[in-house]
Formats: sequence, structure tokens, C-alpha cells
Amino acid sequence: MTDALTLPNRLSHFAVQGVDTPVGKVQFRHAGAPVGRTTHVLLHGIGSGSASWLMQLEAAAQVGANAGVLAWEAPGYAASTPLPMAQPQAQDYAARLWHWLDALGVTSPITLVGHSLGALMAARAAMEQPERVARLVLLAPAQGYARATLQEREKKLNDRLNTLATLGPQGMADQRGAAMLSAQAAATQVAFIQSVMAQIKPAGYTQAAHLLAQGDVGADLARWHGSLLIASGSADTITPMAACQALAAQCQVAWHDLGPVGHACALEAGHAVNQLLNLTQDAPA
Repeated sequence: MTDALTLPNRLSHFAVQGVDTPVGKVQFRHAGAPVGRTTHVLLHGIGSGSASWLMQLEAAAQVGANAGVLAWEAPGYAASTPLPMAQPQAQDYAARLWHWLDALGVTSPITLVGHSLGALMAARAAMEQPERVARLVLLAPAQGYARATLQEREKKLNDRLNTLATLGPQGMADQRGAAMLSAQAAATQVAFIQSVMAQIKPAGYTQAAHLLAQGDVGADLARWHGSLLIASGSADTITPMAACQALAAQCQVAWHDLGPVGHACALEAGHAVNQLLNLTQDAPA
């Protein structure tokens, strides 16, 4: 894709699609090899959507038949059917994920990538069906607040939901979007992140906030014995470098430094992330 195009115009090359599953509809974007030969499945964070994976979609399109990328809209995001319970947990998102991939005919082991809150979904999905995951990659992983006190969990949840109720998606995007990136990020990247955040659906965001309040990625990773990669940027103020390093140490794997970038590392450090994921012309998928 040429740099002369704006980020939204570049995203338009990867139209949102949808598929019905026995438990609801899932929307997604796709690039590269045919869906049935998917190699990478990408799960976005709480204030984001499939658009946040633009750089990885572009890379897959360039690699061509060697890589196939699917990036979902999580339950309750865009037109993906929300989960039926008011306070879903990681296993509920994991079940929807596998129903989605079943509906698309994805059967070969995948590289499963979770960013931020998506890490909680990805870790549980990998733990529950390890034979379907060749590699688990967590980018700027949210760890969940299950180990916090009840008072702290409730405060984190209520603060987040009160911000949404007070500002709405657009106001929240205007106020918090820039914090997703480093201070050195391009203005075009900030505007793009804000536009993606402004499209969240309050109901889906609320369900995801409950997952964050109850989640424990460390507990799920303790039961995952396959390939694991944890990476983040050193300028991330949302899931700070020290916390990501501690999680990697707990899992006895290396922490990968994506450079002086913020939380939205898949965009701001797109090339570095693509290298880690083997979504480059000079590396096998």
C-alpha cells in the first residue's frame, strides 16, 4: 500500500465481512491466503476493533499465499453478536472464537495473537484447545484484575464504565485516544486510533470491561505449555513495560522490546510486530 494513502483509505482495502455461527454472528477482516488456509488470527483490545490490525492485514496481503490473516470484531463490537451473559468471562470469548473459526473452516494450527484485553481471550482459547494453536503471541497484554481486592476490582470497573457513560465513545476517543500511542506518534496515527475507538458499542465495551475486571491471564498461561511470545513497547503507559516483563518472567519466556512505542503497538510498531509474527516477505508464515 502506498504511503500517499491515508490510513482510513488503506483500511478500505480490507472490507468487514461476517459469518453466522451457531451462537451468533462474527464480523471480521481478512487478508492474504484464502480463509481456509488462515495462519494468523488477531484479537483486538477493549477500546479497539479489527481496524487496529491494519499493518498486519497489509503485510499479509503483500506476503500473499504464504500467510492468511483474520482479525475479528469481538462479541459486542461492530455487528458481532454480543455474548448472552451480562458479565462474560474469558471462556465465553474463547468459545465464540472457536465457533467462528469452525464456521470459516479454519482447521490447521494457527498463530493466535491477542493485543491488550485480547490477550485474555487468546490465552484462554489456547489453553482450552491447544492442538489448534501453533504459537500464542501476546502484545501489550492486559493481565486482568482477578488477583486484586474486591474493592480495587470494583473501582477499576466502575471508573471505566462511568467514563464511558459520561463521555460516550466519541468523547472517550477524543480524551483517551492519544494515550494509546507514544508522544512521538504521528498525528495521522492518533487520529486513526481515535476514529477506531469512537466506533465501539457501549454494550460490547461493558461486557469486555467485566472480562478485564475478572480476568487472570497469568493463571491461564500457567496451563499453556506451547510456544509463547510476549512483546510490548517501552513507552506504553497502559500496560507498562515492567508489568509485561514480569509476566514474561513468570512464564519463563523472553520479553520482546518493540521499541519506544505506546500501547497501540500493532500500528505504531507495525514493522517490528510483523517481523515477530513472520508476516514479512523474507520469513515463512
